[in-house]
Amino acid sequence: MYTSKISGLGYYVPENVVTNDDLSEIMDTNDTWIQERTGIKERRHIKKGDGNSTSTMGAKAAKIAIERANLSSDDIDLIIFATLSPDMYFPGGGVRVQEMMNMKTIPALDVRNQCSGFVYAISVADQFIKTGMYKNVLVIGSENHSGGLDMTTRGRGVSVIFGDGAGAAVLTRSDKEGVGVLSTHLHSEGAHAKELSLEGPSTGHWVPEIIAENAQENIPYYPYMNGQFVFKNAVVRFSEVINEGLQANNLTASDIDMLIPHQANLRISQFVQKQFKLSDDQVYNNIQKYGNTTAASIPIALTEAWETGKIKEGDLVVLAAFGSGFTWGSAILRW
Repeated sequence: MYTSKISGLGYYVPENVVTNDDLSEIMDTNDTWIQERTGIKERRHIKKGDGNSTSTMGAKAAKIAIERANLSSDDIDLIIFATLSPDMYFPGGGVRVQEMMNMKTIPALDVRNQCSGFVYAISVADQFIKTGMYKNVLVIGSENHSGGLDMTTRGRGVSVIFGDGAGAAVLTRSDKEGVGVLSTHLHSEGAHAKELSLEGPSTGHWVPEIIAENAQENIPYYPYMNGQFVFKNAVVRFSEVINEGLQANNLTASDIDMLIPHQANLRISQFVQKQFKLSDDQVYNNIQKYGNTTAASIPIALTEAWETGKIKEGDLVVLAAFGSGFTWGSAILRW
């Protein structure tokens, strides 16, 4: 049986930096309030006319990852694109990247698991490689949040959190045991789906109808989040799914060299870090400068950690995510 390993990583974020002070000029908020609750200092937003979209950012990150894997786009056998913010309702971002990168008629699969999207996509890629069906799989997480946020005081509880960006990884077949993706662990609990959700635009809530019916009311085509409820569930599920992965591989928290958590909230990451008794050098956080980039957050953080030498050959790397659905998951990797 084959194993899969990450052979290339890349990320891209827009140049436009939006600070907490910038947001305080358009809504009733301030730097202290945002940092105390989220840890975020700034984020990147697509700027009108800069040529960026969910798919174009994904393609830019993918190009870097493929080059670092010493491959060409012709070597990719499958694209898996994770996002909650596709360029259009359909088709998805995978085929858009395929066109932009002039790829062959390979399959393109979109994953809609929001904050857990990248971990779910890694798991899918890993299974395809382990069965021998594909050799090189391109996994992308990309988000354009700024295009769909309520940038007013009404929406500040959600809008201050999210940023735009993309990350990508190439998973490649390996015949070495004990390296690469050791295991992945996925879960969901649909009972809490509405606690972090976007009801429209959808087949149940097309925009013109919503505008007509809710002109002066809370508009359901902006994201809704029950923040405290999500936080309480996140810290529990993060810990459970990390422990599940460690136990499946006869490992303990002391074996972790680097934990890359989904960048949902710095307070959640710090809580999990304390639970597992990990040092600052064993956890990588970059939400302070990028905000929550949902499906892109883990690949962006993973790439940065690797680029700065914080991840080395032989290290045990744990990826963990929790988000809308509720969905959550972990991936245990030996670098």
